[in-house]
Amino acid sequence: MVFKREGGRVILIGFYCFLLIISDFVFGGKIVKGGDAIPTTLDGPFTPVTVPLDESFRGNAVDLPSDDFRVRRNVKGFEPEQISISLSTTHDSVWISWVTGEYQIGDNIKPLNPESVASIVEYGRVKSVKKLTQKTEGYSLIYNQLYPFKGLQNYTSGIIHHVQLTGLSPNTIYYYRCGDPSIGAMSGVFGFKTMPVSGPKNYPKIGIVGDLGLTYNSTSTVSHLIKNHPDLLLLVGDATYANLYLTNGTSSDCYSCSFSNTPIHETYQPRWDFWGRFMQKLTSKVPIMAIEGNHEIEEQVGGKTFAAYNARFAFPSKESGSKSTMYYSFNAGGVHFLMLGGYIDYDKSSDQYKWLLRDLAKVNREVTPWLVGVWHPPWYNTYVSHYKEVECMRVAMEELLYNAGVDIIFNGHVHAYERSNRVYNYTLDPCGPVHITVGDGGNREKMAVKHADEPGNCPEPSTTPDSFMGGFCASNFTSGPAAGNFCWDRQPEYSAYRESSFGHGILEVKNETHALWTWHRNQDMYYESGDQIFIVREPERCPVKAKTTIELWRSVK
Repeated sequence: MVFKREGGRVILIGFYCFLLIISDFVFGGKIVKGGDAIPTTLDGPFTPVTVPLDESFRGNAVDLPSDDFRVRRNVKGFEPEQISISLSTTHDSVWISWVTGEYQIGDNIKPLNPESVASIVEYGRVKSVKKLTQKTEGYSLIYNQLYPFKGLQNYTSGIIHHVQLTGLSPNTIYYYRCGDPSIGAMSGVFGFKTMPVSGPKNYPKIGIVGDLGLTYNSTSTVSHLIKNHPDLLLLVGDATYANLYLTNGTSSDCYSCSFSNTPIHETYQPRWDFWGRFMQKLTSKVPIMAIEGNHEIEEQVGGKTFAAYNARFAFPSKESGSKSTMYYSFNAGGVHFLMLGGYIDYDKSSDQYKWLLRDLAKVNREVTPWLVGVWHPPWYNTYVSHYKEVECMRVAMEELLYNAGVDIIFNGHVHAYERSNRVYNYTLDPCGPVHITVGDGGNREKMAVKHADEPGNCPEPSTTPDSFMGGFCASNFTSGPAAGNFCWDRQPEYSAYRESSFGHGILEVKNETHALWTWHRNQDMYYESGDQIFIVREPERCPVKAKTTIELWRSVK
């Protein structure tokens, strides 16, 4: 047994922490795994660390070409491709999605008829076509990306299918195939594992990646991710970067630099098809839950946006009481995920904010002890790139999430890795969430390397707000070492660790109070960690202010 002195008390911590995992034990207040001490948030706040950029490793941020075997179409007729799984709100339901038929791009496109091909999933618990005795039918759709300008090519998708399976058993492997059996257009057999029942003892292993794209770096990230065997994948925005292309397929690392005179921000929608084909080896077996990023905006005729994002992914919006695909929630074992939208209204009068109040009021921390927020643009970011870009979102929502006891927040957008100390309103707070930015999936845009706290790097405040959402809420710090300034003159105390490198993260929740977070760099072996910490909840020290949340919810009903 191991004891720890806290204030004037001596408390027992060793036996409790030993229960985390058999290979872990406590020594001197730290959790030891495989002989190495892993820090916990109880050891914090930590002295800020910046790992210098490894100039020898910049990766290969070049997009896979259209003739790469990993992105070419390898099915015939209306056979399914781009197969993926996503979750509903609870363990007993999943969505199966796929595409049939070929996309068209050019001047004279003729959309396919979604009703011409059925949306069928056959499934069961035995990996044999004859044993897939359960059958469910879903719905299908197509989407168009249209540009009302001469010389720009229009796009119409293949037929996109979504089928919801219900009545599934928890923590169980199911096998399935999808397609239209009436025309002999069925996929091969794939398998997936359902989530465990929501409860304080049940947790999946969760992979987290952001700003992925489809480069050679992206392929390295996905390969590392697959080797770590996640049960669930969170994509924190920016999937394909199709909007770095013109409609004729010409591309650039910086659209605004190379194509500043285009009448509208163009996209090359076939990149979505390429991405779906490449990702199928993972997403046909492991559920993927996505939230929108700025590269999914993709404006077209009539000011329409997010067409590909809305059509290609299945979301449990309706099941979670949301009116939009841009924000929703779901349970995965003992974790309740809040997938929030950084590119849709989020002020206190918005539908999203009112939905969030309702959703938080329903959360039962006895069933889902962990509360995790996920959205694309980070609130706590010390890089020049996107510095204080969404202050209006933070101002609107941070107090609500703090009172609700959100434990961890995952973001992307900034093409680097950063983990915060526990923080609230830019102040170190033992009850604040840990903010983690994983916008380092491997896309072709430049990696973020400059820090706002370095000499000459502090942005002009008027240049910082997000151009799509508008608004201006950024201001100088009002307290602490940076009081009166827009930027710190050194790495801020709320930033615990930052590094410019490509990679992905794995979240392994061990029990009601301890979760192991590991960030993996692409240049390392998949089992090596670039950053690792146990995030520890302290529900007695930091009780959820449920009454405040419920009172706010009632005020907007």
